[in-house]
Amino acid sequence: MQNSPTPATADDPTLILLTVEEAARRLSVGRTTCFALIRTGALEPLTIGSLRRVPVDAPAAYLARRRAEQHAA
Repeated sequence: MQNSPTPATADDPTLILLTVEEAARRLSVGRTTCFALIRTGALEPLTIGSLRRVPVDAPAAYLARRRAEQHAA
């Protein structure tokens, strides 16, 4: 069984990198959708060794781009 991040961990303001699950939680999407966003380049990932992490500001940047696209349409 995989450990889920505790709310204290997921909302820790000192974090600079998020797990994919934490990024998905911030975007209110599922893990699979978050991996799809990473795969398409819509969400910026970083690889550290064998770990995939998402910079803490990447979910907000993704949302800002999506909002700008929708307003331009």
